[in-house]
Order: sequence, then C-alpha cells, then structure tokens
Amino acid sequence: MKRIVSGAPAPLPEAVSIEVGGGCQRVVLRRNARAQRYILRVPSGGGDPVMTVPAKGTLETALRFAESHKGWLEKHLTARPDPVAFAAGGVVPVRGVEHRIEATGRLRGLVSRREDGDEPILAVPGGPDHLARRLTDWLRREARADLEAAVARHAGALGRSPAGIALRDTRSRWGSCSASGQLSFSWRLVLAPPTILDYVAAHEVAHLAEMNHGPRFWAHCRRLAPQTDEARDWLRREGGRLHLYG
Repeated sequence: MKRIVSGAPAPLPEAVSIEVGGGCQRVVLRRNARAQRYILRVPSGGGDPVMTVPAKGTLETALRFAESHKGWLEKHLTARPDPVAFAAGGVVPVRGVEHRIEATGRLRGLVSRREDGDEPILAVPGGPDHLARRLTDWLRREARADLEAAVARHAGALGRSPAGIALRDTRSRWGSCSASGQLSFSWRLVLAPPTILDYVAAHEVAHLAEMNHGPRFWAHCRRLAPQTDEARDWLRREGGRLHLYG
C-alpha cells in the first residue's frame, strides 16, 4: 500500500486551462521547493505560460492565482512576437546575421549561402513540405561544427577533455555538462552572434574542471571567454527570441 506522508502537498497536474481573451489557455505548473510565492511567466520564445508553485502550494490556490491574473496573461500573450516559420521569403539569423530563405525548387542539392546585393540568402532545395526540415538539419550541422571547434579550443586551453557533445532543442538552458563529462548544447546557438556560442561552449567546458558556479568556476569561464558578462546579458535580453524560429 502506498503510504501518504502527513502534510505533503497533493501532486499537481502538468497543466491547467483557463479562459483568456475569449479562448482556452493552457498554463504549465511547476512546483519549486525554494519558491516563496506563486509566479507566472510568459516565455518570450513561445510556448505556454508557466506558473511556479511553492513547495506547499495547492492546485486550488494555483487556479485562483491564474484566474486573478487573466488580464496580465492576455496583455503579455498579445504583446509576444509571433513565431517565425522556416518558409520561403522568411528571415532567419545565422551567426547573428539575418538571411532571407529562398526555395531553389530543385529536388536535389544542399542548402547553400549566397549574397543578393547586400542581402545574405539561404538557398534551400526540395519542395515546400521539406524546406523546414532541410533548413533545420543544415542549421544543426552548422551548430555542431561551430560548437565542436569552440569546445576543442577551450578544452585544450583548460587541459580537459569532454566525453562527447550532443545537440538538443531545450528551452530551459543553453548548455549542460553531466558528471561524466558529456556536454549538451542547444543547436539554436548558431542563430546568435558567434561570441554568444563561444561563451556557452566555454561555460560548459569550465564545468569539466568545476561542477559548480563558485568563484573558481567563474575564473575559468572568464579566462576562456572574456566576453562572459556581455554574453550573459545578451542571452537574458535576446535569448528567448531564438526559440521563435522554425
């Protein structure tokens, strides 16, 4: 028989739905043992609003909190930029430079970059139904090449070796380092200016020496990437936009 711990809060559902602006809006619930209050957040890069629930918070209070903030939710959801599809005529940043997407109409071939006057162009082969996938695959390959080069440079400077490099599409973090030395990165870093990708690579490499965020870790990080503070500020201000593409 499953034992119920006295005083333990009831499990929360993954999300709740409330009426916002005449429609049904899903709100994701995330319990945080360190949170002191209920907090609502609208991710700038798209996706459902997220509510942080304190350790002893209840579903009933979470629902009341969401209902009382319907006006705030509607305002911020309306103000949020729309997602940018990978489609012909669209614009996507590559290493911080905006490129216009052009469908070549050819069934075969690779994604290529060219200039049309002063405008950078990404020429993508294949039919309209395959354009988004082909462009995403190309961006992931470019991201891997950039990250492997940056990790190799920083790991060499630090005298450490990662166990491997993986690419993901996470919203919660730009990179991570496991206890085994496996590094993971968001492929969307290739959309940002190169100094941003370089900082995230240095940050995770520094964790190969210090699995914490103490003074020695930040000393390693700033030695590998002197632009650390500027890059962190950029990610806080602009990072959410990278999730709008594709």
